[in-house]
Amino acid sequence: MTAGKRVRAVRLGGVNLEVARREDGSVLLRTQALGAYPERLTDRLEHWAARAPQRVLFAQREATGGWRSVTYSQALERARAIGAYLLQKELSAERPLVVLSGNDIEHALLHLGAMYVGVPYAPVSPAYSLLSKDFSKLRYIVELLTPGLVFANGPQYRPALEAVHVTHRLEEFDDALSVPAGTNVEEAHARVGPKTIAKFLFTSGSTGMPKAVINTQRMWCSNQAVMASQFAFFQDEPPVLVDWAPWHHTAAGNHDFGLVIYNGGSYYIDEGKPMPGAIEATVRNLREVAPNWYFNVPKGFEALLPYLRADHKLRKNFFSRLKVLWFAGAAMAQHVFDEIKRLARETCGEDILFLTGLGSTETAPYAMGRMWETADVTNMGLPAPGMEWKLVPFAGKLEARLKGPNITPGYWRRPELTAAAFDEEGYYRLGDAFVFEDPERPEKGLLFRGRIAEDFKLATGTWVHVGPLRARFIEHFAPLVRDVVFAGEGRSELTAVIFPAGNPDSNELLRLLRSFDEKSTGTSNRISRAIVLDEPPSLDAGEMTDKGSINQRAVLERRKALVEELYRDPPSERILWI
Repeated sequence: MTAGKRVRAVRLGGVNLEVARREDGSVLLRTQALGAYPERLTDRLEHWAARAPQRVLFAQREATGGWRSVTYSQALERARAIGAYLLQKELSAERPLVVLSGNDIEHALLHLGAMYVGVPYAPVSPAYSLLSKDFSKLRYIVELLTPGLVFANGPQYRPALEAVHVTHRLEEFDDALSVPAGTNVEEAHARVGPKTIAKFLFTSGSTGMPKAVINTQRMWCSNQAVMASQFAFFQDEPPVLVDWAPWHHTAAGNHDFGLVIYNGGSYYIDEGKPMPGAIEATVRNLREVAPNWYFNVPKGFEALLPYLRADHKLRKNFFSRLKVLWFAGAAMAQHVFDEIKRLARETCGEDILFLTGLGSTETAPYAMGRMWETADVTNMGLPAPGMEWKLVPFAGKLEARLKGPNITPGYWRRPELTAAAFDEEGYYRLGDAFVFEDPERPEKGLLFRGRIAEDFKLATGTWVHVGPLRARFIEHFAPLVRDVVFAGEGRSELTAVIFPAGNPDSNELLRLLRSFDEKSTGTSNRISRAIVLDEPPSLDAGEMTDKGSINQRAVLERRKALVEELYRDPPSERILWI
């Protein structure tokens, strides 16, 4: 830590790390055992409904501009009524509840009601109904899950539901509150235990059709206990969140949703998104509600930056109570990380910790976290308490494989995918690569080095490590490039397919390509040619996931002709080359 720097006081936890090295080069990382945790997350709902019945659990902006809210006692009462309704519909793991909705209070209450009586619930990305043209992913999900009931919050979902022939629908939310909660609700609640399936969460589909990840109560509760141990200040100051991230993803649907209920906090549902025309709603909410723990994806922080720079009132309110900034979900550009920290320091006269962690839908999601300051935005920290990591050498990096109570038992109705997800010792294959910041001091943390599946070899046999290269490329070209895909597998040179941000000047892009080349150190990171695309990545074609991340292999497969054009001599007029 820099001498003389003032850091806002915050009580955090840590891990006790044990390191063992095997003869085959793999490294085992073990942390301290996890303490006791509830068998059901709804035990914490009942706890807070008794201890702080009038505290706001969920709040949502109304059309009139104010906030409507649900307290802990109201949420428990309505969850029990919804549970009675779902039991009447004879739902089960074989006939689960599916919800097509953005984040709203009705969605949250359905979630709690299903969980209370042990009915698995599956939130499905609205994009599969509202942005997709062929509804292929929605159709696949419905056929896989065979839902006993589908709730779609609004008439805009009807074309999709009719296209995939959904017949068992909850048309009006109030119908779910119409059945009195009787002894059958208590009996069902008593049967819920650690192995009960809480939900099916779908992967983003970055490597094919989305997979239904089984999320048990043990996974969720153990993971929340881990986070409570790490964010120890929640014991004194329950979390207050202003959060837009969708509940069909594990980052918000498990991490943030669970974090609030477990620790007795308040969740202000943000209707904004990190994109033009929608980020303004987030800004409005952050002017009114001051969070003490703030999560966003890197693109979200980037979208907020112009408003934080320009609006002192926004900055003052946003940073006023904030103890921790948290990013996850993708790699963050170093310049965004640095400027957010600078604005916090200038506004408050002290630093606010900007922390991060990493995990997946299969890990519930918290698998590691960094609970200290760093100058390197790629430092993801150390394994979570109660976990064991096996780091296996792979192409100069370390592939992560995991064990712990937060690991999924598998993928619903896909035994072949489940078998492939675990190695011969029962470790879950995370699919991410790391290196130690300091191999002699493992406690300094692990640096993220991208997804194993994205990396490829040039004709020379040299590995191209796509994750770090993409981060460096986007950082160098900021703010002109939204994303980039690299081609060159089996070829002698590396080239780039660029998704631009706006309509950048080609001469400026060429200048940046040349300066990027000057800083490159070899064929594995030197970009000889690039092409700028007019068409954005396609959701239906699998080029982009519903959370906005790029599927590199799908882009290269769909745009084979453009890749061939990149390597053609002489280059066409639209190729940038050096």
